[in-house]
Amino acid sequence: MSATALVNGRVLLDDRIAGGCAVLVEGERIAALVQAGDARLRGARVHDLEGALLLPGFVDCQVNGGGGVLFNDAPSVESIEAIGRAHRRFGTTAFLPTLISDDLSVIREAIAAVREAIARRVPGVIGVHIEGPFISAARKGAHDAAKFRDLDERGVALLSSLGTGRTLVTLAPEMATPATIRKLADSGVVVSAGHTNATYEETLAAFESGVTGVTHLFNAMSPMTNREPGTVGAALHDPDCWCGLIVDGRHVHPAVLQLALRAKAADRFMLVTDAMPSVGSGREDFLLQGRRITVKDGVCVDENGTLAGSAIDMATAVRNAVDLLELPLAHAVRMASANPARFLGLERELGRIAPGYRANLVVADEGLVVRETWIDGVREAV
Repeated sequence: MSATALVNGRVLLDDRIAGGCAVLVEGERIAALVQAGDARLRGARVHDLEGALLLPGFVDCQVNGGGGVLFNDAPSVESIEAIGRAHRRFGTTAFLPTLISDDLSVIREAIAAVREAIARRVPGVIGVHIEGPFISAARKGAHDAAKFRDLDERGVALLSSLGTGRTLVTLAPEMATPATIRKLADSGVVVSAGHTNATYEETLAAFESGVTGVTHLFNAMSPMTNREPGTVGAALHDPDCWCGLIVDGRHVHPAVLQLALRAKAADRFMLVTDAMPSVGSGREDFLLQGRRITVKDGVCVDENGTLAGSAIDMATAVRNAVDLLELPLAHAVRMASANPARFLGLERELGRIAPGYRANLVVADEGLVVRETWIDGVREAV
């Protein structure tokens, strides 16, 4: 197998940008990082990056749609392909198609579609995110409360049925017993708290039972107040809890996100898009379970002005983390790559440019405009 040498780029290696470093790709993996003149470059196909940034591919745990397609509308392999294609243009090389609250029959259909997509090696798909219907009507956001239900044994069996890749489930701790949450986590499902009105104590109990993160911190969860820290307070107080952030300047004020980043270790935050069909399509409206959602000033809202996902892509989220949150580029990129990979238990596969890792890469200019992507060693220009 002949190697491809990515040369003349500025390579992000965890916390620094390295010049004069070539990345050797063999098949689906990164074979080595070498300096110019290394003997291993001889005979390799040379791909000149022309001074561009080479970043680890972005990992998005929450992708409702893209390219004009909403996963809930058509939970199929074809929808997953279209969504992945749309987000790849913005540097997302691994993602979880996300299904918001729906009937169990639709959840079963979505899981089957993801299983088939992985079997067919659809680029980028690494599992599924089931966001609801085991959530709270008090913090429903744009979800349909008519779909909500408690998590029982039947639900656990369904949610743990994918059999490949990663399954992420967002639930409200008050909609499930600690024993049921533990059973779900013990089955291999990654469990996150979201759309919840749980108290601080209930949230901490959920962490003890197997919940490892919170979905879009601050949004659709009990807030932190002076006498009741709520889910937000529990998430920021617990050192091990992973926190997803939507950094579009609208879901959460940048100052609030900056305060959150000062409250706990930086490596427990990750960027998510919560993207809707408008990403990669230019659509200004779409239907969400029969309700019209309009994209206004880059924000998706229903007829009541309630936020309904986002219109952001991951490259923009990284750019915003640098511009709005004043983070170093390396830090912002880790929040879009290494951190979500660790959250999903894929830290030895994704999120870094290092030997043995999957060759999921992003080539971008100084403004973080994506020029090309690589998924499992296969290049695609934007």
